[in-house]
Amino acid sequence: MPDQIADNVIAMIKRSAASNGADSPVGDHEITAATELTSLGIDSLGLADLLWDIEEAYGIRIEYSTVDAWSNLQSVGDLVEAVRGLAAREV
Repeated sequence: MPDQIADNVIAMIKRSAASNGADSPVGDHEITAATELTSLGIDSLGLADLLWDIEEAYGIRIEYSTVDAWSNLQSVGDLVEAVRGLAAREV
């Protein structure tokens, strides 16, 4: 069964990496739920930008400070589950 939220979050990660141009390792990885955010070259600023993009896309508010997000959102799956939970509350 396709997971639209996971697919969307992964697409946002790829777009974010592409827009930052940099030497991001995203293009070198197949991104799955188990993929660690740090392995994709996402730092705390990149995570803050990504969280903003996700909030805008889903009309949700992620109540994490950057420090909390960094310690609680280690993998793509963690991020997807946070979005899934918040989006469910909005319905």
